[in-house]
Amino acid sequence: MSIELTGDARSEAIASIQRYAEESLEESIGNIAAGALLDFFLEEIGPSIFNQAVREVQERMHARVAEIDLDVNQVEFAYWRRLERERRNK
Repeated sequence: MSIELTGDARSEAIASIQRYAEESLEESIGNIAAGALLDFFLEEIGPSIFNQAVREVQERMHARVAEIDLDVNQVEFAYWRRLERERRNK
């Protein structure tokens, strides 16, 4: 599975790479070079970032699933305990 950006996101990323090159590297690069650099980053580094994000989402989902029993668990056979508690409180 390759990581692809939408048209607008790709344009913004290319413009950002060009600005970074000018301001930080004092080097001017064109649209094609910035696009090629973006493609390289997406192919080479993108999967590592994607996989880390998936792991973090899985951890959060596992934590939420583990908490479901706390949210929805009902006390079983509680009628007599409740009734005795109500009698004591009278």
